[in-house]
Amino acid sequence: MELRDRNGLTEAEFLAQYQPGDYPRPSMAADVIIMNTASPCPEVLLIRRGGHPCLGQWAFPGGFVTPNETVGQAAARELQEETGITGIIPTQLFVYSQPGRDPRTWVMSTVHMAIVDRSALTVQAGDDADDAGWFRIQRNCVGENEYTLTLTGKGEVLTARVRRVENGDDGPYVILENHGLAFDHAKILSLALDRLP
Repeated sequence: MELRDRNGLTEAEFLAQYQPGDYPRPSMAADVIIMNTASPCPEVLLIRRGGHPCLGQWAFPGGFVTPNETVGQAAARELQEETGITGIIPTQLFVYSQPGRDPRTWVMSTVHMAIVDRSALTVQAGDDADDAGWFRIQRNCVGENEYTLTLTGKGEVLTARVRRVENGDDGPYVILENHGLAFDHAKILSLALDRLP
């Protein structure tokens, strides 16, 4: 005997009339933080965005998940397309879903992270990345639960100021100031730094 829901429908009947467009749906992205901790200061691999939004700003390799892949597969594909790096299996760090985090539409991102020895990697920008390279990270405490981030690389200096918050709606950090990092990547990087061994 098939189970019926409160409307008297079997699962097959329910699925036959189901309309996915009746519900708002986010786009899903996968971003990848690649960190090198073999040097005195940690370093992060960034790509310069070659298109809108955030044109010219630096970001983690990443992009949209396609219907035929998992978020992990999308992370590996985007890493390869935008930096030429293969063979790294990053682990999931956090899901960012704050409304308005991407000006295009409702975009959720599953952020992945891997710690590597950069001496074994060759980085080559590709796909929609205009450039790619390593940035040295300095994080300084400037007040109670407040930090500055200074990223130096590729002849540029990127800066941000973040605050650690209790029970944050979208991770434990909020951005107070940001100069040069795309989207909400300053608060994502702050969480990644917390997770370093």
